[in-house]
Amino acid sequence: METRINKYLSESGYCSRREADRLIEQKRIKINGKLAVIGSKVTEQCLITVDDKPIKRQNEFVYLAFNKPIGITSTTDQAIKGNIVDFINYHKRIFHIGRLDKDSEGLILMTNDGDIVNQILRGENNHEKEYIVVVNKKITEDFLKNISKGVPILNTVTKPCQVKQIGEKTFKIILTEGLNRQIRRMCDHFGYQVVSLKRIRIMHIHLDVPTGKYRELTKKELDQLFKLIGNR
Repeated sequence: METRINKYLSESGYCSRREADRLIEQKRIKINGKLAVIGSKVTEQCLITVDDKPIKRQNEFVYLAFNKPIGITSTTDQAIKGNIVDFINYHKRIFHIGRLDKDSEGLILMTNDGDIVNQILRGENNHEKEYIVVVNKKITEDFLKNISKGVPILNTVTKPCQVKQIGEKTFKIILTEGLNRQIRRMCDHFGYQVVSLKRIRIMHIHLDVPTGKYRELTKKELDQLFKLIGNR
């Protein structure tokens, strides 16, 4: 049975489909000694290499909840100092689901199951992500009302979201999308600067480990995760 090369690599636990396409464009993937192209198909009998190293299928998948510290970059590129993979130093190859800015902290999911990445990130699924945000000046009622309605950034308007003040300069916000530096840009639109930003929840998975530490997702969390993304 033939499988597209990016799907094969994601199912093998090597990387996500998007990352596989990037590696193909960089001419780092070969199939039986020949450079792969976008859309190439492979079988179990093919020799797949990345940087001339054979790809081995994972025997089992890993799903971690990691509390990313400030200063760590959400990238699998180990040429970048402070990348998330080197920081965790897990004994299997894993990668992040979604991103968290270098100057933000909190919950990020890590896995070697490349096939679930797009299912979780797909915008139309409306999966909730909750953050605690501290800004540089006193929060007003107008700010809370306006930021929750939708904010024009990056040539679009953000989706309406839930916002709740929890301190003079602190609020919680629940998003169902993930635009680049979204919360910072939303605050900036109203003249506020983010002092600190921490993600405390992704869907039903809550941040409950110390900064820089990780834990495996529980069976209950995984069962609910697969149910939410329509997988398995």
